[in-house]
Amino acid sequence: QVQLVESGGGSVQAGGSLRLSCAASGIVGGYWMTWFRQAPGKEREGVATIGFTGGRIYYAGSVKGRFTISQDIAKNTGYLQMNGLTVEDTAMYYCAAVASTLTPLARTGYKYWGRGTQVTVSS
Repeated sequence: QVQLVESGGGSVQAGGSLRLSCAASGIVGGYWMTWFRQAPGKEREGVATIGFTGGRIYYAGSVKGRFTISQDIAKNTGYLQMNGLTVEDTAMYYCAAVASTLTPLARTGYKYWGRGTQVTVSS
């Protein structure tokens, strides 16, 4: 059974940093791991994605230069380092995994999802 468990969310002031983790279990083979976020009243959007070998990484424009995605394959854990947080980054953050996709930042096709971790940024 595949499980994705996020951790590391919390409350921080604008300009601060947080590091999210996503522990994956039960996944066999390579996969894309992607961080999505969803703010109240908004669509869920992909913010950062990494291919299994780490060779391909993509970011949404809104977070590029501030967020860094990485992974520890030995631990089956992905990370999202978030720096320079703004109020607009406030959302529930989810990690998701898919074996293959042509559009890794799009939520379509993702079969495995974590329950999310809340990030709240105050001004």
